[in-house]
Amino acid sequence: MNDSSRTCELCASTGGECLWQNTLCRIVSVGDPDYPGFCRVILNRHAAEMSDLPSEEQQELMRIVFTVETVVRDVVKPDKINLASLGNMVPHVHWHVIPRWREDRCFPNPIWAPAQRPAATNPAANDPARTGRLREELARRLGPPETLANGGQS
Repeated sequence: MNDSSRTCELCASTGGECLWQNTLCRIVSVGDPDYPGFCRVILNRHAAEMSDLPSEEQQELMRIVFTVETVVRDVVKPDKINLASLGNMVPHVHWHVIPRWREDRCFPNPIWAPAQRPAATNPAANDPARTGRLREELARRLGPPETLANGGQS
């Protein structure tokens, strides 16, 4: 473990409720009531940039990100999906898969921008079965999740 990974939030914690994982990455639910279905795809070892990964891992990670996008679209039915990989605050490879609605607090701006309006009541936020459906659909499309000895963290 290097110094960067010792202080890295995504190396030290799961980063959300784990929905699916394999040896390369994990998919977690962020649990944001304003953006139901918001997921992160997090690399299971410390790397700061996509270009730090071998080509095969870059391609596999993006295949998983695109699968998560499709699953979120099918399960929560947003108006739009935002994909983001910033890493300015947490320099660890991870992708945000963010469902967006025209009436959400920040639309059309990024969710990190100042709110444009009060939080809307989103019907998808009140769906207690949503997380289970996301988990089931991810396993159906990506295969069964792997059980990792360290819970998926590097």
